[in-house]
Amino acid sequence: MNAGTKSLNFDPDALAKKYKLERDKRVRPDGNDQYREVVGEFAYFVEDPYLKEEIERDPLEDEVEVVIIGGGFGGMLAAARLREAGINDFRLIEKGGDFGGTWYWNRYPGASCDIESYVYFPLLEKTGFVPKMKYTNAPETLEYCHRIAEKYQLYENALLQTEVASTDWDETLGRWIVSTNRQDAIKARYVVHSNGPLNRPKLPAIEGINDFKGHTFHTSRWDYGYTGGDSNGGLTHLADKRVAVIGTGATAVQCVPHLGAAAKALYVFQRTPSSIDVRNNQPTDPDWMSSQPTGWQDNRRKNFESIMTGAVVSEDLVADGWTEAFRLLFGSVRDKAPSKAKIAGWAAMGLLNPDFYRLGIKQYLTNKVTEHMDLAKALELADYEKMEKVRARADALVEDETTAEALKPYYRQFCKRPCFHDEYLPTFNRDNVTLVNTDGRGIDQITPRGIVFDGTEYEVDCIIFATGFEVGTDYARRAGYQIYGRGGQSISEKWSNGLSTFHGMHSRGFPNAFFFGPAQSAFTATYTYSLDEQSIHLAHILTNAKKRGATLIEASEVAEKQWVETIIEKSRLTADFQSQCTPGYYNNEGHVNVKPQNSTYGGGPIEFFALMKKWRSNNKLEGLELSQA
Repeated sequence: MNAGTKSLNFDPDALAKKYKLERDKRVRPDGNDQYREVVGEFAYFVEDPYLKEEIERDPLEDEVEVVIIGGGFGGMLAAARLREAGINDFRLIEKGGDFGGTWYWNRYPGASCDIESYVYFPLLEKTGFVPKMKYTNAPETLEYCHRIAEKYQLYENALLQTEVASTDWDETLGRWIVSTNRQDAIKARYVVHSNGPLNRPKLPAIEGINDFKGHTFHTSRWDYGYTGGDSNGGLTHLADKRVAVIGTGATAVQCVPHLGAAAKALYVFQRTPSSIDVRNNQPTDPDWMSSQPTGWQDNRRKNFESIMTGAVVSEDLVADGWTEAFRLLFGSVRDKAPSKAKIAGWAAMGLLNPDFYRLGIKQYLTNKVTEHMDLAKALELADYEKMEKVRARADALVEDETTAEALKPYYRQFCKRPCFHDEYLPTFNRDNVTLVNTDGRGIDQITPRGIVFDGTEYEVDCIIFATGFEVGTDYARRAGYQIYGRGGQSISEKWSNGLSTFHGMHSRGFPNAFFFGPAQSAFTATYTYSLDEQSIHLAHILTNAKKRGATLIEASEVAEKQWVETIIEKSRLTADFQSQCTPGYYNNEGHVNVKPQNSTYGGGPIEFFALMKKWRSNNKLEGLELSQA
């Protein structure tokens, strides 16, 4: 510890070395290939366990103006914004039995949202819905999805229990042919691909995974017939069962307390611990919501995401564990900042770029050594200090010292999505609960009787995979269908050497196709915020194209090339930070910038939304080629 850090209760140099050690032991050469695709003998992991009755209907061969693929928040928001724009000739196609997307599939016990409900639930002012708590749970979120579907009359435009098999561009007709597993062949002028980034469950490619003779399922297809209970817990069927959970991310953090309370024995297999901060949920004051001025939700979610990107705001409207991290990080250095410096996007430059730490804000912005500033070090120390508090929480709540130490995350706070929970850590004080810490390795083998790690076989009756979803794999693989554009080129072929889009929404060679999601656009903590912005953008484009009599919309070659260059340039802002993070879906399992054009917009979501708003303001649709099909 050097002289400048003697007043600290931790050694930053030692922590830096510890962080690197923990990261290095977890980086695997196979990256995303360490996971197995849920097809063939594993296809049952994506079957729908929630269907109350199957819909029977004849195949369709009709035509609509717009087909929207996906019935989650993205698809619903696209449809709602189209309705508001007077575009009503659309059809939603959803493979689940109802609307909800992620919240239709993820009904595991304890499932809830870690973003404030007043920010996360879109269209609150228009639906009049009042969430019961500051942080909502899965049943209420699914209820709210139904509220949106009813409010915007989406059921009458929906094909539920229907899975898209392919979308094919017909050059002669100037239409997309959308084929489904129900032998539908629907013609559509426009197709919106809103299949969600967390859509396809993934399984670890562990030796013997298909040998286990007991019961298995993925958390996104929870088997209540086996466990008993519901989303609130009460898993009474597990009283005589030995259960294993593989994974300790956000899903496991929420369901493990319920499993620990119910199972005869619970083994939690951990590769990397999550950051577990205080949740402290509170009931909603209906009077507070009813007294809010018009436009309050837009202001609130913009305020939240602005803080999350380090922007200076006059007030923290959300004031929770997410924003506290940034208040601590930037509050300690804000007074030292030069008064004339424009420091929007501190998170992108400070949290996510070690060069910013080394050089200091002013030096980073001007690239000139004009004066000494210790802001960089202050930011770094503030991050260490915050994570020391998170680690101290494990010591305070977990009785066994070895278990407590294993549950401590040694990485920067936003290397992985932080978790907020008040029951997870104490669950490991139960006599029937065992943490199997694999110290970054993962488990060795699955046998017919259980799971093997480090020479010990843990015999279990049930294995629950809390292993998340495919993120960095091929787009068509995640979507579950292929997209064929001009000349029969597939989207997989087009993007084989990296993503190529204009604003993340258009891809040349695929006219009248619109892609929703964070790829080459904005990544927000409040994902529904990004989806709503994309829906507004979609409605603007279709409305203005219609006014011009255009029926064919395609990104120009120049505009797409320039946008890819922008993405690559902006990705450098986050590359160094991400490469030093422990592996996860945030940093492509530790293989950062293998294809930098696959990144999101590195300037942050607020900057991106402002850029799109400015683009829309002149109604010129610059960068798009408009014609008649």
